[in-house]
Amino acid sequence: MAARLGRCLHFTASVGRLPGPGYPRIADPPLTGRGPATTEVTAEDLDNTGIRYRGISRPWLTAARCARVDSRTRPHEGGPAVDRAGLADFLRTRREALQPEDVGLPRGARRRTSGLRREEVAALCDMSTDYYSRIERQRGPQPSEQMIAAIARGLHLSLDERDHLFVLAGRGAPQRALRSDHVNPGLMRVLDRLDDTPAQVMTGTGETLIQTRLAVALVGSQTHYTGMARSLFYRWFTDPASRGIYPEEDHPMHGRVFTAQLRAVSAREGQQSRAAALARRLLEQSPEFTTLWADHEIGLKYTDEKRMLHPELGPMKLHCQMLLDPDQSQSLLVYTATPGTQDYEKLQLLSVIGNQSLHV
Repeated sequence: MAARLGRCLHFTASVGRLPGPGYPRIADPPLTGRGPATTEVTAEDLDNTGIRYRGISRPWLTAARCARVDSRTRPHEGGPAVDRAGLADFLRTRREALQPEDVGLPRGARRRTSGLRREEVAALCDMSTDYYSRIERQRGPQPSEQMIAAIARGLHLSLDERDHLFVLAGRGAPQRALRSDHVNPGLMRVLDRLDDTPAQVMTGTGETLIQTRLAVALVGSQTHYTGMARSLFYRWFTDPASRGIYPEEDHPMHGRVFTAQLRAVSAREGQQSRAAALARRLLEQSPEFTTLWADHEIGLKYTDEKRMLHPELGPMKLHCQMLLDPDQSQSLLVYTATPGTQDYEKLQLLSVIGNQSLHV
């Protein structure tokens, strides 16, 4: 703390106002014991509040705030260190190896970049271009686990590559048996080509990992939930609003199928799994689930045709195709309708109506 306070006071004494056009260069406090180093302040050195990431903050900040800013550039005490050079090099090579066609983007006649551009990767990862660029340039704070997972998904990394990315970022490889959030690259490649079709990737416990825009328009956004509520199975038995997208007469069938699916996943993954914890919680909270669980039904499946309700389009009969990834216990659900039918015309109208304020 004393060292951080000294650094804050040193900077406050040497610079009395914000770096700007009149102050193109500032002196950093000694970091290596060999005297101060002079560096140029660029926009990439600052976050959106004007705070520098290299331990230098605005001069009017308190010592405590300065210590807080400084801590953002280093791993927590006792934790693994960030391999910034390795992380930047790995991201660059993966980005350059990924082609626009691999993620459903047009190549364009004037493209000179080998692989994807940084802004394209940032869009795929749902983060700002500036944030992603800092990581590739060995700058900025240590990425959180959520950000690393988003980058792994956006770059279509394999499980081994994802684990390596976590290690480079100083987070440690996640336990695969307990994490199924990483979308299989093969399923991602298929999903990227279904932009005009309702489709989504789900885990064995009913957690939706990613949706196309038409899937959101059809069934509502299902990726924003946290905790147990991430599971469709949990929401079905604890939140009556989650049943609104299906006709009421079909509710008993859905309840039976969801219970059978959860039993199968729980038995396969063991008592310490997320599925088993979900089943225990539902046994505590839902009498309906408790009754169905006691029936010990297994292997129940839907028919090819599924009846759905939309707040604007009304009832629809849709075909639900499923592509399974058994290694990850993930499935890609694709909703289609028979061409020439009224249901097909309704499905085409989804792109016109857009996303509804519907959450399932």
